[in-house]
Amino acid sequence: MSLLVHPHPPDARGVTIDITPESAGWAHVGFRVVRLAAGERHAGRETGREACLVLLSGRADVTAGGERFSGIGGREDIFAASPTSLYLPADTDYAVTAIDAVELAVCTAPAAPGGAVRLIAPEEVGEEMRGRDTNTRYVRNILPDTSDIAQSLLVVEVITPGGNWSSYPPHKHDVDAWPVETLLEETYYHRMKRPGGFAFQRVYTDDRSLDETMAVGDGDAVLVPRGYHPVGAAHGYDLYYLNVMAGPRRAWKFTNDPAHDWIVRQ
Repeated sequence: MSLLVHPHPPDARGVTIDITPESAGWAHVGFRVVRLAAGERHAGRETGREACLVLLSGRADVTAGGERFSGIGGREDIFAASPTSLYLPADTDYAVTAIDAVELAVCTAPAAPGGAVRLIAPEEVGEEMRGRDTNTRYVRNILPDTSDIAQSLLVVEVITPGGNWSSYPPHKHDVDAWPVETLLEETYYHRMKRPGGFAFQRVYTDDRSLDETMAVGDGDAVLVPRGYHPVGAAHGYDLYYLNVMAGPRRAWKFTNDPAHDWIVRQ
């Protein structure tokens, strides 16, 4: 199975990408992209799973768990600002009605019942710069492991300037070796600032039993079931990606590839 998932035209529910534990061959992460024209509606319920609805662009009216959130979102450029998101506990019915053109990410992971619907406003998203020189990238922590909102989900946006590297030095989080490393499945959802842009992502293990390098374009998703997973953005093409992670323990602890760990020791 290829780790690269291309989008398809919106189906009757507006879905263009739908990654489930069953389709990915893993146990935790679910990821869906929905595109709605003004007036269109997407409704759902994630049975036994919590969800984070990330309004990638556009404005929408959202009902969830008996609450109504009117006119939320409004981000026009995913590269310019943090998003509006909505956390939903497991088994929460929800409906999203687009006010104008909406791109929505539905991020899911296993969870027990309980908790409350929670709006995560842009000003609540922690922003930071990581790396230096051509390893610089800009991170927006929507649901980091320091947040107590979610039971399983970790959700983050990253902006990588064209010509730079990201998720670099190559790192992995595929063994349960707390507190050194945690086992987390992960998806990357890639968007490009300019038409025709591309980036490269490699997913590989120490023994090279998995070693796949992909050219990713606007709207593509990449599965990371295990192994290291660096990303390089082509010169001239700023890159956005949305990461969704989940596993047995809600903590992000990783190990760098020993062959490249010297980069962070300079």
